[in-house]
Amino acid sequence: MTLTRFVTKNAFRNKRRSILTVLSIAFSLLLLTLMMTIWRAFYLDQGSAESAERLVVRHRVSLTFSLPGYYREKIRAIPGVEAVVPVSWFGGIYKDQKPENFFAQFGTDPDEFFKVYRDCSMPAEQVTAWQRDRQGVIVNDSLAKKYGWKLGDRIVLQGTIYPVNLELIVRGIFHTNPDNKSVYFNAKYVEEAVAFFKGQAGTFSILANSPGDVSKIASTVDDTFRNSPQPTKSESEKAFGLEFVAMMGNVKAFILSICSAVVFATLLVSANTMAMSIRERTREVAVLKTLGFTKRGVLGLFVSEAVALSLFGGLLGVGLGWMMVYGLTHSPQFFSFFPMKVTVGIWVVAMLTSGMVGLLSATLPSYHASQINIVDGLRHIG
Repeated sequence: MTLTRFVTKNAFRNKRRSILTVLSIAFSLLLLTLMMTIWRAFYLDQGSAESAERLVVRHRVSLTFSLPGYYREKIRAIPGVEAVVPVSWFGGIYKDQKPENFFAQFGTDPDEFFKVYRDCSMPAEQVTAWQRDRQGVIVNDSLAKKYGWKLGDRIVLQGTIYPVNLELIVRGIFHTNPDNKSVYFNAKYVEEAVAFFKGQAGTFSILANSPGDVSKIASTVDDTFRNSPQPTKSESEKAFGLEFVAMMGNVKAFILSICSAVVFATLLVSANTMAMSIRERTREVAVLKTLGFTKRGVLGLFVSEAVALSLFGGLLGVGLGWMMVYGLTHSPQFFSFFPMKVTVGIWVVAMLTSGMVGLLSATLPSYHASQINIVDGLRHIG
């Protein structure tokens, strides 16, 4: 029998206890994987290279307030600004109010949209068709696949924020990475139908000449309109998205507390299992020493068993977490501006965590077991 086979066989010698321990560790690692995935999506993922060069300008008080349309030309004149385009949330209803029929809808300027959003790809002829049609709309390819939309199809959006129903014609199907599940139409369509929105914009998206210009442009824009009736707040596209996360409270503290509780609970479960297992095998330790095993050898055997058990549970938990995230992000009801994905890095961190839990939980009881005297061990009844 090889050493690996010996360790594996002993790790599962008490099948019921070992299976329950593995399931406990798997559930803990499942939670840890989900928390790390959310943390990565919110705070670590920087999006595309183009998004690092974009800023969002909104009303300083709230997103519910619009900005004057003439701000656009003043922003365009600021050094470092390559292009600027209005982006206004429409918030209409498609078909019904079921969650699976919700997607983002924005009014914008077709003539300059692709100058700012260079990470959106669409055939040139479709871009031209959209720019020439006031009723035209471009749709994300995942939405087109979901609803079976084709070029020339009609889409009706029932207004909720604005008292107008938009009858739009699909003029283009674009692709983004990550997928944004959005549609864009000509903002002039809404301006012509809604008097109070004429000459207004919800936000402005700016493309800077380089990532280094982003902070300078943000401060310059805010200084320009600081004393105006509609002051602005300018920030990077990533920071703008994190403001929505901040509305839910201290998400960082919540995630960190969950992760800490998960690791601590997993450590307790694993430590309890290994302590019980090693205590039951006192005579076996004496026999192993009689056969020539050293203290270091006994210590290594028991620690290896704990690490193997923990790694198996960790692999199961991370695998379940990956399947859960994949199923969630590919479900019709899912919508998020943040890319949720279990990356290789998350797999590695989760497996290292599970391995470390196994190591720490077994070190102390294994050390005590390795110190057992052969005579005392053979006399032990337990």
